[in-house]
Amino acid sequence: MKLEHWIIVVFLALCAGMTGVFVAGNWSVTHPVETASGLHELVHHDLDLSADQEAELELIEHRFAARKAELEQKLRAANLALAGAMEADKSYSPAVQAAIDDFHTAMGEMQKVTIEHVFEMREILTEEQAIVFDAEVVRALTEL
Repeated sequence: MKLEHWIIVVFLALCAGMTGVFVAGNWSVTHPVETASGLHELVHHDLDLSADQEAELELIEHRFAARKAELEQKLRAANLALAGAMEADKSYSPAVQAAIDDFHTAMGEMQKVTIEHVFEMREILTEEQAIVFDAEVVRALTEL
């Protein structure tokens, strides 16, 4: 392979990696995963949970953490597949399109699981706590 071909391959691989980092970075700013993280701070520090609520929340968080780690692995694998397809095809090929679709599917799955988690946390709150919680959800999702 000629030097200029290697340069193109390396450039495309870097672009694919940077695209993944950029998408993941921008996605996390407004994505519900970030919202859930901020909500954890709110719930643990500002809502004065009872001992029973704290115990329930701990179980909820452990379940979510396991599922989140699994989905993050899917996102990494999809990004690697995208990089590989771009490197191999050097065009917007069906393989590249499929890899993008796989990444979006994993990202959508993460969003759904996170929203479910947010509602699961909300279920353990009192009416007064839920008002504060809901306001934080709206603020986090509408913040630019």
